[in-house]
Parts: sequence; structure tokens; C-alpha cells
Amino acid sequence: MKGYVQVYTGDGKGKTTAVLGLSIRAAGAGFKVFIAQFIKNGDYSEIKALKRFSDLITVEQFGSGCFIRGTPTSEDIECARKGIEKVKSIVSAGNYKMVILDEANVAVKLGLFPVEDLLSIMADKPEKVEIVITGRNADQRIIEKSDLVTEMKAIKHYFQQGVKARIGIEK
Repeated sequence: MKGYVQVYTGDGKGKTTAVLGLSIRAAGAGFKVFIAQFIKNGDYSEIKALKRFSDLITVEQFGSGCFIRGTPTSEDIECARKGIEKVKSIVSAGNYKMVILDEANVAVKLGLFPVEDLLSIMADKPEKVEIVITGRNADQRIIEKSDLVTEMKAIKHYFQQGVKARIGIEK
């Protein structure tokens, strides 16, 4: 089966949630999945849940553990660059049927690594590997080179009424 490149972007909620569902669907079909979470670092509910599928789904986080506001620190940049290098080697080895780069678009927007890194991963992927990239503000070049692009559009969110991220729903 041919692998494609999918992108989930936009200012609405649900990008990571969508790819987590996709990873479970892939595991249900017996596919090995690698999830690289950029910027994030912590014991989120999805990390706990995906441990149940550890024979097929591997998750690694490449963030410093702090939400990046303004200019990223050297630690933020180092974490992300280690992550993108790991993803390059994972994709080129072809041992995983699906490779998810969660929040990679945001990492590019923040300058943690150049968009060219994502473009080279997309261009060099083995034919049978599915690549999925999430995060707001997808670079136009990523959108143009992808096979499927979904934009999550925010229309209304309870965060605007002061509701904080809830365990099991947003974190």
C-alpha cells in the first residue's frame, strides 16, 4: 500500500486528537507507528493511553517541557533538532508504516528547525511510509507538497470563557 503525506493544521482544536485516533486505527491494522511530539514534554493522558499499544505505537517527545512564548531557548532548539534528526532516521529506515510529527508546523514557525527539514523528510520518504504532520500555521510549501491537508477552523471554544485545559479532554 502506498503511503501519503497528510497535514492537519489550522487554529481549531483537534489536530493532535485526530492523529492519535489515526495512530490507533493504524495499530489496529497491525501497522507500526512512530509519533514524534515536538515542543511537548510531559505525561499527558494520550501518553498514558498509548502505552497500552506499546508493541505497535512508539511515542517520543522532543520538547523542553515549557510552553514556548516569544523566543525559544537554546534547550528548546536542541530538543527539536534532536527530534527532527531522529525522525529523519526513522523514516529512512522504513521500519514504521506511519510516522507522525505532532506540532512540527509550530516548531518550524518558532524557528526550532527549518521548513526544509520537513520538506526533505517528505521528499525522501519510502513509498510505503505514511507521514502525518500537525500544528498551526503550516508553511505553504508543506501544504503544496502534501497529498491531504485538513484545516481545523476555530469557530467557538470554551477557552474564550476562561475554561482551562481539562485532563482527558485537552491534556
